[in-house]
Amino acid sequence: MAHFYLSDDVTLATVGGTVVVSGSEARHAITVGRLKAGERLSVGDGCGTIVEGVVSTVGADNFVLTVESIDLEVVPGPRLWLAQALAKGDRDELAIQAATELGVDGVIPWAATRSIVRWEGAKALKHEERWRSVVREASKQSVRHRIPVMQSLATTAAIEKFGDDFRLVVLDPTGDESLSTMTVDGRDILLIVGPEGGITPTELSRFRESGASIASLGSRIMRTSTAGPAAIAVLNSRLNRW
Repeated sequence: MAHFYLSDDVTLATVGGTVVVSGSEARHAITVGRLKAGERLSVGDGCGTIVEGVVSTVGADNFVLTVESIDLEVVPGPRLWLAQALAKGDRDELAIQAATELGVDGVIPWAATRSIVRWEGAKALKHEERWRSVVREASKQSVRHRIPVMQSLATTAAIEKFGDDFRLVVLDPTGDESLSTMTVDGRDILLIVGPEGGITPTELSRFRESGASIASLGSRIMRTSTAGPAAIAVLNSRLNRW
């Protein structure tokens, strides 16, 4: 059974006070997890706070936790974001799931030129909600203090504009430098990962003109579902986030 749930009630929690978990979170705990009074678990607000305590009461569609301890997370810096190109199958979802477990701070779905999958019309919102669900569930599974920010579908032009606030790092086998030795200057980083067919020369040129670094992950060619999480792992170590 899962022992970590989410509730907005956590934000105002105090030691000795209570937190109410309701809605789908509570229903899952009660009906699937068969939650009982007296069990110990953790509840977070997804915004930096996790409380731990003992379940005092269990209702039909909610349960109450008596708070014994509160853990506040300091916002890590620099932040690591991932612009993940849309990919066929579930490869893009696998990428953001692993990235979330590894500590990514924000996720941007990218409609790259060579993306076979297209989010169009009313289906775009459905796909975005699906990604938000993947990120949320991965955050719960890995007991994260913060759920990564989820942006709406972005074009290449929109990704370029993130260069105003982030250091853009394009992951590509043709990179001029290795991610493991690339200079890290303290700015927030946006990793850009292309689809199955790779990033086009035109896109690479546009990113270069926007000041992006083109970095490789060694001599191997990685799948689109692997490159982003691998890069986050490298940077986590280099930035002492682990």
